[in-house]
Amino acid sequence: MISFGTDGIRGVANAELTPELALALGVAYMNIVGPGSDVLIARDTRVSGTMLSAALAAGLASGGANVIDVGVMPTGSLAFLCSHMAVPGAVISASHNPYLDNGIKIFGAGGRKLTDQEESDLERLLIEVTSSGARGRSSDVGTIVSRDLSRLYIGHVEEVVERRFTEGIKVAVDFANGAAFPIAKDLLDTLGCDVVASLGNFPDGYNINKGVGSTAPHVLADLVLQSKADVGLAFDGDADRLIAVSNLGAVIDGDDLLALFALDMSDRGVLAKDALAVTVMSNMGLELFLKDKGIACFRTNVGDRYVLEAMEEHSLTLGGEQSGHIIFSQYATTGDGLLSAALLLELLGRKGIRFSDLLQGSFQRYPQVLNNLSIDHGKEVVNLQEVSDAISELSDALGDRGRILVRPSGTEPVVRIMVEALTQELAEQLAKEIEEIIRSVTRK
Repeated sequence: MISFGTDGIRGVANAELTPELALALGVAYMNIVGPGSDVLIARDTRVSGTMLSAALAAGLASGGANVIDVGVMPTGSLAFLCSHMAVPGAVISASHNPYLDNGIKIFGAGGRKLTDQEESDLERLLIEVTSSGARGRSSDVGTIVSRDLSRLYIGHVEEVVERRFTEGIKVAVDFANGAAFPIAKDLLDTLGCDVVASLGNFPDGYNINKGVGSTAPHVLADLVLQSKADVGLAFDGDADRLIAVSNLGAVIDGDDLLALFALDMSDRGVLAKDALAVTVMSNMGLELFLKDKGIACFRTNVGDRYVLEAMEEHSLTLGGEQSGHIIFSQYATTGDGLLSAALLLELLGRKGIRFSDLLQGSFQRYPQVLNNLSIDHGKEVVNLQEVSDAISELSDALGDRGRILVRPSGTEPVVRIMVEALTQELAEQLAKEIEEIIRSVTRK
């Protein structure tokens, strides 16, 4: 059975993540939220989304929960609604994965993703339900209704962002054929932006993230140059990430955006404790650059829920990931690509200069190699003494001139290898050595 990973449960739809499993998860989660509770469900545009959301809703309703299906909606928007309405919820999405995959992310009534302990409790209940088939069968069955609550979210962003700074900005948008469409277009229109070009705006259930979106920003970069846009905005399948493109076609990842936001918030006195939370994947160059500006970085595990936990522990107002998840704790409880985009547009308008000029003088990143090694049982392999000892030796030899991070993915059957060094050649060499170490162990 699928277990909870970095971001909920995820697997191949109708093979690993089945409607039976979604039904059982609904039953299990209902035992936590309780009969009579309202629960929101959103999804992205995958063809399997309606099937899985219907199954999850049925499981919840069978125990007396009342389900509000808000349809296709980004993860950040659903999280806001959960917080605003003080109800729990779930998003049916596999984020940046291809359409064959799907997933279920669970949110508590405050709009937060579940903690590790809460996920363990829910997983235990799920195992009980799937193994026994037991569920409440009282006559107090809940209801399932559909409602469009997108204007509530758009109104929230309107209150956060000053339109006078966003009006008239020329924007090119990549909707990734995902949940950002059409709500992101509606939001940009509301903010007075001029959407001069777009792609990934014809979702058909099968083309989500296919050659578009935050994992393929080069397509948007070309479009920005062709359309002479001031900025490009690329979302992923559930729009909780943002990757931007400058007016000169440069791809701006989460680390770049965090640097811009941190400096601006610090200048305005709204960066709490002059610090932010970043994950172990953020480039060393970012940390050293911000340290020189008097801004500290707290490192966390990968996953925006861990970033949020660190932000709450240290009372921070900014945190995020290199992949484009950015959290502004004053306004959100999770990564929200649409909110990040709106705040970036406001920042550009407030500064009154071109995006490329704003990026001048930003941090110099260490050469970084990110390799994904396809392997089953990645966690067990990475934890083998032979592997961990070899990686430790390489790390010790590298010293403070770089970093090595090897971890099993929480969402895919791969081991992620990240190496930073003073030169690209050294980083690539070390990454290859680590790959060979892992392959040699798996061949035994």
